[in-house]
Amino acid sequence: MTTAEILSQLESLRNETTFAHNAKHGAVKQFGVKLGDIRPIAKKIKINHELAFELWETGYAEARLLATLIVNPKKLSANEVSHMAHSMDFVHEADWFNSYVLKDFQGKEQFREQWMDSDNKWAARSGWSLMAGRIAREPEGIDISAILYRIENEMPTAPPEVQWTMNTTLANIGIYHPDFRQKALEIGEKLGIYRDYPVSKGCTSPFAPIWINEMVKR
Repeated sequence: MTTAEILSQLESLRNETTFAHNAKHGAVKQFGVKLGDIRPIAKKIKINHELAFELWETGYAEARLLATLIVNPKKLSANEVSHMAHSMDFVHEADWFNSYVLKDFQGKEQFREQWMDSDNKWAARSGWSLMAGRIAREPEGIDISAILYRIENEMPTAPPEVQWTMNTTLANIGIYHPDFRQKALEIGEKLGIYRDYPVSKGCTSPFAPIWINEMVKR
């Protein structure tokens, strides 16, 4: 399939409800395709590194989501990864980039602290996502006290897009590091971010104190 053929197919899958939802949450260039309709296309294409970059450069949200599923992270250069991180403009792009591209990029550690300090909110979101992963899986060498200090002082004024992965970092500290659990709970209560976040029945609130206590209980 060519880029033009894929864009045409995506356009044919437009869903008005999805389009309105995406527009409400910041998507500018989009077709309004349900996330579940993108995966079958990726399954059909399989891995196609060159096509992935052509799709990314179109700027369409769904084309970029598809690109994250068919790109080969091991073939990416650091410059290419950085370009993707700094050119995103929609939350679903960021989340799929973090989950399917950045997480499997072998040189990702070089970006963690650099992006955490970035003025680009999407790169900063990715930087804090990397930190959340380190806190949970490879905390060696991380100054957790310093990270808690940053979260306490920077999270209140951070862009909402960045607050989300900063909050994940805070929750992971409380969940995986008992010595810092009480401090993480105190910071979560003090900041109150996501305290009233609506959640579906059976889902865990992203409010850090609830999230931490629920996961520790399990």
